[in-house]
Amino acid sequence: MKKVKLALIGGALIMGSSLLAQPESAPDNWFNLDPVADGVQGVSTEKAYKEFLKGKESETIIVAVIDSGVDADHEDLAEIMWVNTDEIPGNGIDDDGNGYVDDINGWNFIGGADGNVAEDTYEISRLYKFYQEKFDGVDPEDLNKKEKKEYDRYMEIKETIDTQRAEMQSNVEFYSGLLDKINLLKKEIGKDDITSEDLEGFEPSDPDLMQAVAILQNVLGQGTTVPEVEEQLQGGVEYFSNSLNYGYNPDFDPRHIVGDNYDDSYEKGYGNNDVQGPDAGHGTHVAGIIAAVRNNDVGMNGVANDVRIMSVRAVPDGDERDKDVANAIIYAVDNGASIINMSFGKGYSWDKEAVDKAVRYAEKHDVLLVHAAGNSSQDNDASDNFPNDVYEKQGIFRPKGADNWLEVGALSWNGGPATFSNYGQGKVDLFAPGVDIYSTVPESDYASYSGTSMASPVTAGVAALVRSYYPDLSAEQVRDILMESVVPLDKEVTLPGSDETVPFSSLSVTGGVVNAAEALELASQTKGKAKKKRRIRPDKEYRGDKEKKDRA
Repeated sequence: MKKVKLALIGGALIMGSSLLAQPESAPDNWFNLDPVADGVQGVSTEKAYKEFLKGKESETIIVAVIDSGVDADHEDLAEIMWVNTDEIPGNGIDDDGNGYVDDINGWNFIGGADGNVAEDTYEISRLYKFYQEKFDGVDPEDLNKKEKKEYDRYMEIKETIDTQRAEMQSNVEFYSGLLDKINLLKKEIGKDDITSEDLEGFEPSDPDLMQAVAILQNVLGQGTTVPEVEEQLQGGVEYFSNSLNYGYNPDFDPRHIVGDNYDDSYEKGYGNNDVQGPDAGHGTHVAGIIAAVRNNDVGMNGVANDVRIMSVRAVPDGDERDKDVANAIIYAVDNGASIINMSFGKGYSWDKEAVDKAVRYAEKHDVLLVHAAGNSSQDNDASDNFPNDVYEKQGIFRPKGADNWLEVGALSWNGGPATFSNYGQGKVDLFAPGVDIYSTVPESDYASYSGTSMASPVTAGVAALVRSYYPDLSAEQVRDILMESVVPLDKEVTLPGSDETVPFSSLSVTGGVVNAAEALELASQTKGKAKKKRRIRPDKEYRGDKEKKDRA
């Protein structure tokens, strides 16, 4: 779910951090820097290359990026994209027999013969539609105990949907109205480039414009320009409009574009081979963090130097679907990925069992899963965040959670948790840089993004370094190494989403930040136990009976 850094507080518009005057700014490439040598809480990538990896040999590994898509032609990514050499490009034949035609750089599970899904609903909207069709017009008194429980959940979801739609509508009207007022203000003042001086003592003829004057005085005084204000407001209009028209709209359903049997979570072969899709900004940024070509005098340096990026498109502008996530994981495993980065998440799940089976499949075949903890400033120990490493179906002989999973929170360059980052002393494993991260975006361009979506690939990049230079280590060993080698932060920090001060150690399992140099040092002292990596085709071990699934 895309977020916009806009908020209305006490009548003043508080803009995104990039527009506020800052006492300091994030150093370039800060996520790769060293806490001691450089004074920022990076992951010591450059130190690792200079002091530890010099002269050592590595093994090329595949990292799958399950995301919105990746620009495979980007100047800083093209040479490190995974290429399926068993497939002949463009011949319309499944040459390697893996069930996917012309999958040269990966696969797209949210596309079809005639195009791609761009926007989609949030999972809560899909659940609302499911329950609405089941319970509308039904007398709750006629329901049995199980049905009554589902009905109560439907009522809770309905209340959330109604509240969110009203809030989105209100925000659309506010931000678009404010844009209109700024345009009227420019006409009344007689210039487009309004300054703080223009507003001193200015009294508009229309009293309704006083709000626009007050907001502009606030942000212009911090060095922001009117065009920047208008750009942020327009971004707000687009974000809230999309949430209203697509995300929280239960009647919107683009799935016909894919053309699959959506009720069958174990269906294989649907989608298309367009691994970029209509909006690959997020996925391209993630891929660059992991492995953008190092030291080529172009753009920026990724973390890992001997990686091939496999693009698996499964994340629209909205919530990803469990069926697509499960199949994306299976595809990545079957085609040789050693690590899978998953910079996405949601608060509800449609078919958790299908995803759990895919996670078990990856675990069985020694593939490490790295997942973003989320950007809602919430305690994941107390609130749902999907997908996750806790298996829904458990028993005496079934483990409680996946041993091949890392959950990652976001750290700011100032050494504290990002204000938006989710946390959890039991559910979040460690933190990694995730604020003002400069990386690749489509059309051979670059930009700075913030989110646990950025912290996850930093961690995946460190894991890729370890697996590349120490290929005998298992996924579980690599996970443990990254957790045991964190740099602990022994200090008080502000709890994300509040004014409360807490020990940083209380925000995750490890209480620390991932560190490449420390992880590689520990890896060098660890005896490997991984079996030789192999391709598994077809994925018969994963496919089970197509039993009807309860909605979770």
